[in-house]
Amino acid sequence: MADEFRLESYLARIAYRGPLAPDLPTLAALQAAHVDALPFEALDPLMGRPVHVDLASVQQKLVGSRRGGYCFEQNVLFQAALEAIGFKVTGLTGRVRWRSAPTDPLGPRQHMMLLVEVDGQPHLVDVGFGICMMDGPVRLEAGPEQPTPMGTFRIGTWNGLHTISAKQPTGWRMMYAFDLAPQIHADYVLGSWYTSTNANVPATHTLMMERVEPTVRHKLVSRRYQRQARDGEVIEERTIESAAELGRIIDDVFRVTPPIPAVALWDRTTG
Repeated sequence: MADEFRLESYLARIAYRGPLAPDLPTLAALQAAHVDALPFEALDPLMGRPVHVDLASVQQKLVGSRRGGYCFEQNVLFQAALEAIGFKVTGLTGRVRWRSAPTDPLGPRQHMMLLVEVDGQPHLVDVGFGICMMDGPVRLEAGPEQPTPMGTFRIGTWNGLHTISAKQPTGWRMMYAFDLAPQIHADYVLGSWYTSTNANVPATHTLMMERVEPTVRHKLVSRRYQRQARDGEVIEERTIESAAELGRIIDDVFRVTPPIPAVALWDRTTG
């Protein structure tokens, strides 16, 4: 079948060779390997190209070629992998709050993430929030700080919704708000269409990439490149000076082969 999930190909793509039991250590190791090997990138929305979130298209793009993807692609793929291993997974959607003031109204459901149950405990799992990618599962438990290798996160409540926030150098910052209503694939098709076409969504007009290694986080926004330590601490920041340099960073750091030449991407960025 065209949409059959190929677990062995996926594991080879993320270079994972560990255990495959549906337990918390496996989940954490898979998530860390995924965000290292498959960077967040939204090159297709930036270029006005359609983004397909059916499993066959996602596998072809993220596993079968040297590409990453954004939240819907990444989490559709990760959900298929987890279910193939035996995890109980529910797809969710969230309303992004990263750039919102506390008084701003809620936006649409434009983000996908997963609820994974391990030993009777629900965990929020997300490999596609491309502003602050999560490299480990977070218990769905409001209150305590929950560290991962490269971040610290906290579940809260707000206006009757669950929230997740990330610790940053300036303090806690809300990532998104969400409920626990299970989503079907059609919900993701609609959310992805909005996210990849609406002019108010950064992915349609701003070059953005992120990759999380075990000890460093790489970020690219337009012509600015950053390396970050835990909790967003900036350890290097520089302006990219040419299309050739941009191409080298995308190739060497983010390990992505763009579908168009680097000079074309350069022309779509600003300083």
